[in-house]
Amino acid sequence: MSNTSINDNEVDIVIAAINSDLEPFMNEWRPVFSQFHLIIVKDPDMNGELHIPEGFNVDVFTKSDIDRVVGSSTSILFSGYSCRYFGYLVSRKKYIISIDDDCIPARDTNGDLVDVVAQHIANLQAPATPFFFNTLYDPYRKGADFVRGYPFSLRSGVTCALSCGLWLNLADYDAPTQALKPEQRNSRYVDAVMTVPVRSLMPVSGINIAFNREVAGPALFPALRLAGEGKLRWETVEDIWSGMCVKVICDHLGLGVKSGIPYVVKLMEEVVPFFQSVRLPQTAVTAEDCVVDMAKSVKEQLGKVDPMFARAADAMGDWVKLWKSVGSSSPGV
Repeated sequence: MSNTSINDNEVDIVIAAINSDLEPFMNEWRPVFSQFHLIIVKDPDMNGELHIPEGFNVDVFTKSDIDRVVGSSTSILFSGYSCRYFGYLVSRKKYIISIDDDCIPARDTNGDLVDVVAQHIANLQAPATPFFFNTLYDPYRKGADFVRGYPFSLRSGVTCALSCGLWLNLADYDAPTQALKPEQRNSRYVDAVMTVPVRSLMPVSGINIAFNREVAGPALFPALRLAGEGKLRWETVEDIWSGMCVKVICDHLGLGVKSGIPYVVKLMEEVVPFFQSVRLPQTAVTAEDCVVDMAKSVKEQLGKVDPMFARAADAMGDWVKLWKSVGSSSPGV
């Protein structure tokens, strides 16, 4: 991995607290998290007090904080795993790293603890290469470079806005696959990073991601939720929807997205053609502009397919309004 310069003051680690007892989770992550500021957002539907060990620089946000910042009528957006998005909203740091509270640090093929902060920041600080695929994957990592035939005019790359990490043990399968293969586990640690090519879509999971909030923050939002949606991970789709939106927006703005090999999640077959064909106007020059214009297209095209897409479009517009209103307040929100 390339040398990474991490400014502690530029990083927030956001944790969606779905479980009340965070002590085991926090103690596992202590070697990695202890030097950074943590934003823990408690699932507003969860009863009971959070148990957080000492020794961390942490701000905890609960339902009363969410209601205060966005209003009680809007706070439903942040229930379940979507509570992580409230952390994105109130952060003021350049980089956000989001880790679910049921994950523990992995070890690489040498048995060393994986520093997810350093690896995510390395992905974000090094350029991305979405316009021409390098067959040695990320050419900016230590021990790699551009292969013969790679255009010199494209070797400077573009800003990387989003880093999508993977995970071991339980794979992020859809419900039918999970039901058919309940015992299947992912034990392969592949030490590879690649830029997702321009115009290629991918299912993003909020389990383990990092992003440059200054350039892509408004494009990550909890817009699409299914009626009666449960809290089981394979039933959540807001991060898949958000991931497709942010990938199209990054393509439009000339930004890069890095990841490993993604998994396919159910229900996206209905909307993939939309994201493959949608084009944003040249007047959209910020992530906020892109979300607003995309919401219009969602309502016009997908709203005819199912009312939930029309609701998603409205939520996207509401999110931009929230982002602007909360973003204009003081860092001490």
